[in-house]
Amino acid sequence: MSQIENNMSISSKATKFLQIFILSLILCTHPITSTTYTFTSLDVSSSLSSALSLFSTQQTTDTNNLYKHDSGTTTTTTTSNLSSSGTLSLEIHPRVSLHAPHRAYTDYRALTMSRLARDTARVNSIIAKTNLRVMGIRHMDLNPLEDQQLMPNDLEAPVSSGTSMGSGEYFSRLGVGSPSKEFFMVIDTGSDISWLQCQPCSDCYQQTDPIFSPSSSSSYSPLTCNTRECTTLEVSACRNSACLYQVSYGDGSYTVGDFVTETVSFGSSGRVPKVAIGCGHENEGLFVGAAGLLGLGGGPLSLTSQIKATSFSYCLVDRDSPKSSALEFNAVKPADSVTAPLLKSNKVNTFYYVGLTGFSVGGQQISIPPSLFGMDDSGSGGVIVDSGTAVTRLPSQAYSSLRDSFTRLTQHLKPTGNVALFDTCYDFSSLSSVKVPTVALHFAGGQTLDLPAKNYLIPVDSSGTYCFAFAETASSMSIIGNVQQQGIRVHYDLAKSQVAFSPNNC
Repeated sequence: MSQIENNMSISSKATKFLQIFILSLILCTHPITSTTYTFTSLDVSSSLSSALSLFSTQQTTDTNNLYKHDSGTTTTTTTSNLSSSGTLSLEIHPRVSLHAPHRAYTDYRALTMSRLARDTARVNSIIAKTNLRVMGIRHMDLNPLEDQQLMPNDLEAPVSSGTSMGSGEYFSRLGVGSPSKEFFMVIDTGSDISWLQCQPCSDCYQQTDPIFSPSSSSSYSPLTCNTRECTTLEVSACRNSACLYQVSYGDGSYTVGDFVTETVSFGSSGRVPKVAIGCGHENEGLFVGAAGLLGLGGGPLSLTSQIKATSFSYCLVDRDSPKSSALEFNAVKPADSVTAPLLKSNKVNTFYYVGLTGFSVGGQQISIPPSLFGMDDSGSGGVIVDSGTAVTRLPSQAYSSLRDSFTRLTQHLKPTGNVALFDTCYDFSSLSSVKVPTVALHFAGGQTLDLPAKNYLIPVDSSGTYCFAFAETASSMSIIGNVQQQGIRVHYDLAKSQVAFSPNNC
């Protein structure tokens, strides 16, 4: 070998050594890492079985037997003062328990489309109500559409704009009157006014229970126009010194009647006298099955405010399940809860705002500016927890980040076309179980709530089409809906301004 060749060989070896040395330094300083994602299982067979059972003969028979009762049934309860801290409890039932889907829909897809249409109407009305409050506009400042005939000719009550909310996804059974008679009532954390259909009924929809007759109750007492309760109503009127109320909902439903006080009973756990409720003589809408609505919002006329509850909680079973769960007032917070601050708006006191900061997908927190979930000084934005909204709504930027993170980890799954408001759907028709990325919510204070797979991938038909159960909104407000809350006890600590989420605690 020549001297030149020998020098070149030595130089080549030296270069390789130097490269290896530099690479080792880089690896020591900046080690190569691989991101580990977390996945969970979705039981496709089980959820499809529940969907199909809604249209089976057996389900129909079981449902009818479960809620059949004697129209003359009364309950005897112990007296509970307004200031009492004792626990009051009611059962919660999904809408399908009272309003059997097979009677109105041909299949599960048709039922889903109806649910999503109601949900969209509710979300639009929540956003509209908030926007009106932020702008300083009250219901009494608004006029009805000229062709909108909501009121009977014999009632001198005003018509509101329809910017309140209404939903019929979950029901509870509440006692009204003395002696107490029980009625199925829609539970709604997005409304304040509680009401039920009353005789004489000028125009009432079909309900499971007999319509309440004021003459049968010794505790029924009409409110006069100058009472605090009447003047607190957003929309009210007088007729012969009696206070009239009217509430319209985003889907076109409405109730009109007398504003009164009554004794309300919570099963065998207690009763509270002189609770202001609406006695509706003119009622229409999607409340079929229930006798009325139970307002659990944060306003002064809500049931929670009137009974001076320090806290309340509920657990919502799967909407396709015939099972029930419990609505509790003044109960102890579960020990295993994930907590978040409960915030209040200076514009809208009805809604329960929560301190949400972001999401994780596959165990990795995604990049979403926390400011997207904040509420500004004007009252715009923020995140509310709502029992009546089904699908969680997020501002466009937040939703896109969440969806894109999810789809990057589901490229092994078979995609399918959009369904209504869902733009991320999959075909699981050939699967009995599937591994999907985990999804979690992050709250102010550092705590994280992991969602079960069935709380963010839901069937939209009975043939195996599943969709990612989040949707975008053009509004700056976010709404955590009841699909994400299913199977989780949600505890509102009104005294400590805290929301607690406890999985598997129904």
